[in-house]
Amino acid sequence: MNLQIDEKDLKKFIMVGDRVLIKPKSQMEKTKSGLYLPPGVQEKEKINSGYVLKVGPGYPIPAISEDEPWMEMKDDVKYVPLQPKEGDVAVYLQKSGYEIEFNKEKYIIIPHSAILLLIRDNELFK
Repeated sequence: MNLQIDEKDLKKFIMVGDRVLIKPKSQMEKTKSGLYLPPGVQEKEKINSGYVLKVGPGYPIPAISEDEPWMEMKDDVKYVPLQPKEGDVAVYLQKSGYEIEFNKEKYIIIPHSAILLLIRDNELFK
């Protein structure tokens, strides 16, 4: 599934719940022996990797409230945060993602549960 978005700025995107926005790394076009792979083979890969661009707030926790008539009702939603951070490299299950196109580039939205591995290089941002 491919969706085109006509927005101008990626900063306006807000990820919801346990979703993660990933910019996929360029896929291998050649094998180690030098043979070129057709696009159909590249799309059938089971796992892929890419850079984490945006992360949702996490898994919502139901609000525990005291049902006292004199207390004011609160709708403060709390979240269990997700492990990925912006700039991480994520290895994820390809079939769990939804592909979107933004400014003629492809991005993947995946649930947190589809991430298999994170690579975080703190020295990259120093």
